[in-house]
Amino acid sequence: MDDAPTDSPGQPEPVTCTLAGAVATVRLARPEAMNSLTRATKSALLDALRRVAEDDAVRAVVLTGSGRAFCVGQDLREHAADLRAAEPEHSPLSATVREHYNPIASLLSTMPKPVVAAVNGVAAGAGASFAFACDLRLVAESAGFNLAFAGIGLSCDSGASWWLPRLVGVARAKELLLLPRTVRADEAVQLGLASQVVPDDELPAAAAELAGRLAAGPTRAYAAIRRAVAFSAGHDLSTALEHEADLMASTGATADHRAAVEAFLAKQPPTFTGS
Repeated sequence: MDDAPTDSPGQPEPVTCTLAGAVATVRLARPEAMNSLTRATKSALLDALRRVAEDDAVRAVVLTGSGRAFCVGQDLREHAADLRAAEPEHSPLSATVREHYNPIASLLSTMPKPVVAAVNGVAAGAGASFAFACDLRLVAESAGFNLAFAGIGLSCDSGASWWLPRLVGVARAKELLLLPRTVRADEAVQLGLASQVVPDDELPAAAAELAGRLAAGPTRAYAAIRRAVAFSAGHDLSTALEHEADLMASTGATADHRAAVEAFLAKQPPTFTGS
């Protein structure tokens, strides 16, 4: 799981992917650049997420960063060079948003298994959006979120406009986007941007423990729950109820459901296999 493209020949891989049991950890690995997103890094991240999404042996995923940042979004040095080379009034962002940012955000939020963001440091711009696309966010005490797009004259991407109103409400979402600031870990939990604050040195173990619990759970039911919540956001109640009925029918036919019911009747804890 470690064959990701590098920023340049001889350089370390910008993204690593490791497997421990049924948990895959996808790590942004450019600590010297605060895990900012070059073309190579975006391609490597997208490739890694596609692999873990398609691997049935992976039943939970952790997304994290290296060093003092989770991810600060687009690498602005590379972007500045692209702007200088571009024709006037032509944005090089158009292509990369569709080719990289959109599919990364989509994979994080729709792959058929739960995803945990272990936010080890600042998450800014698209980095914050990627964290919001995950199901659960464990945040180090020193970490924070910054929707920094407007600070460099941009709107927002990677699903920020979709996730923020659902996490904190429309009014607070506009505030965080129009007036960018760093939301520290404790406030992030209070606002609903994060699930839990963890001491910095305990974050890897806490993320591994949480992801391990999810990996031992009913994977197909988790996938259906992710689908149900996303579907309900864009549909009325009656349509959402019908969609729930379809998902209940499919999960009710799984081996995990049957085994869990028998375990309940036998007063035994269930053992889920993801089938």
